[in-house]
Amino acid sequence: MLKTPITLAAVLLASAACAQGVDQGPKNTDFAPAWDTQTRAPAQSSGVTFAVQELATGLDTPWAVEPLPGGGYILTERAGALRLVQDGALGDPIAGLPDLVTERQGGLLDVALSPDFAQNREIYLSYSKPMSGGKSATAAARATLSADGTRLEGLTDIFVQDPPSPTPMHFGGRMVLQDGFLFLTTGEHSSRADRGKAQEVDKTYGKVVRIRPDGTVPDDNPFDNAVWTLGHRNPQGIDISPDGTLWTLEHGPRGGDELNVIVAGENYGWPVVSYGINYGGSPIGSGEPRAEGFKEPQYYWDPVIAPGGFSFYDGEMFADWQGDVLAASLNPGGLVRLDMDGERVVGEERFFDGEFRVWDVKVDLDGAILILDSSNGRLLRLTPDTSG
Repeated sequence: MLKTPITLAAVLLASAACAQGVDQGPKNTDFAPAWDTQTRAPAQSSGVTFAVQELATGLDTPWAVEPLPGGGYILTERAGALRLVQDGALGDPIAGLPDLVTERQGGLLDVALSPDFAQNREIYLSYSKPMSGGKSATAAARATLSADGTRLEGLTDIFVQDPPSPTPMHFGGRMVLQDGFLFLTTGEHSSRADRGKAQEVDKTYGKVVRIRPDGTVPDDNPFDNAVWTLGHRNPQGIDISPDGTLWTLEHGPRGGDELNVIVAGENYGWPVVSYGINYGGSPIGSGEPRAEGFKEPQYYWDPVIAPGGFSFYDGEMFADWQGDVLAASLNPGGLVRLDMDGERVVGEERFFDGEFRVWDVKVDLDGAILILDSSNGRLLRLTPDTSG
């Protein structure tokens, strides 16, 4: 007779524990989410522990990494170096980079590989480009990596943000290729004078842009230019979900970091609406988190995680995480896993919480997880710890 009520009580207790959101500290705002798990989703503990392997050390602000199809890795250092990691060794800086602005948040940013890299050795770089009058702009270039991996050949700009900005901040700069197109995120350069350009469709501030790999603009873009979506602040993550949907991860102000589903022609609200506030405590734009005509974020953080890159997990090494989001955190730092059910976040789990700043997360060819630890200048490879 006692078995049923005891079992039910245990179930209720377990359910209550599961509903407890991740411990993030006090909120910066009292905004109510549009749905229950749009923020502070239930804390999860998958029981996973990692074996951590250092693949490269001594890096200067590592920003992006990509596994190479034949083995090894290519990575960027924001300070201005592109390097290969092969056979356990970190290579010398690759020659032939474009001129860079390396002030504040500027420098060499993302690297992406052509789908046919094994045949054509073509790569794409994003970077902060010096412009006249001491200004700078987010730019993307295409080049060929030499057969010996020591230099770039035929480097050509395929996109330059317009107009240039006097503020070397919020460059965005994350890239992904899909179906013969290159998607690139751009920031709005942070200043109050510039941020409003995120709402102007004839300017490439605070946008996701879509171009062909040669830099030409597809005829079916929604605004007859390179702009694909608008109203972004500083998106430094972009990836394709298992069902082929484009997503971004972007920095909010004080609160309001966002994970977004990207839909052509949509407006994501910055700087008119936000789930955060200005660093000094004043409201953003209208002072409201949402308004008609602006697309809701699928998830937001308050306080922030200060996101870098992210990847949807696709592999067998962590099979229970298939389709989940693995996101880099710069502050408090670490690796954030979001348990996904379709387009909704249903749980959040954190690893290395506050231990070091992570700027990028990628999935290796065998399903291991790659992270860039910018605090200690390391490329790390994470596998399941089976030591017991």
